[in-house]
Amino acid sequence: MAPLSDQMLKLMADKNMEKGSPILIRVFKDESELEVWKQTRDGQYALLKTYPICKWSGDLGPKKKEGDRQAPEGFYAITPGLMNPNSNYYLAFNTGFPNAYDRSHGYTGSELMVHGDCSSRGCYAMTDEQIQEIYALARDSFFAGQRSFQFDAFPFRMTALNMAKHRNNPNFAFWKMLKVGYDSFEATKQPPEVAVCEQRYVFDQVDTDNQPIDPRNPRGKCPVSHLDPQIADAVLDYRRAEQVKMANYIAENVALAPPHVGDGGMNPVFAAKLGTQEGYDPSGQLVQMAQAPGWLPHVPNPPGTTIPRPQVQPEESQQPVEMAAAPAPQAVPLPEQPPREVTRTAAAPVKLRGTNTEFAAKPRQTVAHLASVRHEAAKSHETARAAPAPQTRETAEAVPPKKADSDIRAAYATPVAGSGLLMGAQPTVPAGSFASRWSGVQ
Repeated sequence: MAPLSDQMLKLMADKNMEKGSPILIRVFKDESELEVWKQTRDGQYALLKTYPICKWSGDLGPKKKEGDRQAPEGFYAITPGLMNPNSNYYLAFNTGFPNAYDRSHGYTGSELMVHGDCSSRGCYAMTDEQIQEIYALARDSFFAGQRSFQFDAFPFRMTALNMAKHRNNPNFAFWKMLKVGYDSFEATKQPPEVAVCEQRYVFDQVDTDNQPIDPRNPRGKCPVSHLDPQIADAVLDYRRAEQVKMANYIAENVALAPPHVGDGGMNPVFAAKLGTQEGYDPSGQLVQMAQAPGWLPHVPNPPGTTIPRPQVQPEESQQPVEMAAAPAPQAVPLPEQPPREVTRTAAAPVKLRGTNTEFAAKPRQTVAHLASVRHEAAKSHETARAAPAPQTRETAEAVPPKKADSDIRAAYATPVAGSGLLMGAQPTVPAGSFASRWSGVQ
């Protein structure tokens, strides 16, 4: 892994920062920017560098469930165990979503990263070159003893003006809670102490011994606490000033922020390098789609490039369509079977029980005809009762014995027990069976 460049080391020296001093990272969706703050030699944090975000997905607002494409918002602690030098996107660190606040609300999701490349599905993609430098800054801070660094994700820079512009957003209450922590850092230039209780974030709260509170149950009642006296004056003054500004903006009816368009966002530095081409979305509507040239990773739909246009139906071709001719399938000849002599014995005719259709097709019989039929049946019955002539030995030997289980049965023969056939049925081979489809190549 590459070390920090000479330019970065010089920048840190110019800002009175040690190479391994602690860091803090903030991201802003709407501006598509990532900030790296670093502690100076006097103990305050100062902005080291701002990086343009190549791609983030979803909309402004928190992530709530797996698969919603939302990039997380909130306060997260990044430990060395969340760093991934073997990422599929060059280098990455896990945001730690879901944290205690997210879990207390039942939010779900996993593997939400800050990584390289320029493709996002709930992540913040920074390009390989930039993530290499961000990763190295975090690595050097860990090597110098920082146990975790704070990763704060915001929908936008949470100034009083931006809050007033988003006052009608459904997430406004959630963002007001985040702004408390945002204001604390802006007032003190120190990472706020973050805790979760009663399913909400609390910042810089200490107990009666002036020790940071540590609620064990994020759903449980918050312990008795108060704002840290060491920063209380500065924080409260900053909060009051912001509240007055926001109230004035709302009273002046400042224009609302336009609704977010498209999936996620991209910093203008990268969006300017994208070309566009016409294409069709899954519903068949003609849209403008981004085309990434050169080394910039392909982004199929950067923000603001999905422009609906009137649906255009393709013109029907006047040229005749030529169809490819395929040879007709030929029947595969079956191997010839040698003729087999079969000796049949005369069998008495068997009268089948006709179906309703057969009865309906026969002409209606008269009473006289039925009487004659009954007379003939009686004569046949008397003839059958007469004793047959005794069979001689020569005659018995001439007649072959009847096989117990003939290989050939008439269609009306009694089926073999357990064969699964009904009376009068013949066994058939399904048309889609293996034997019928592949007999020619066996």
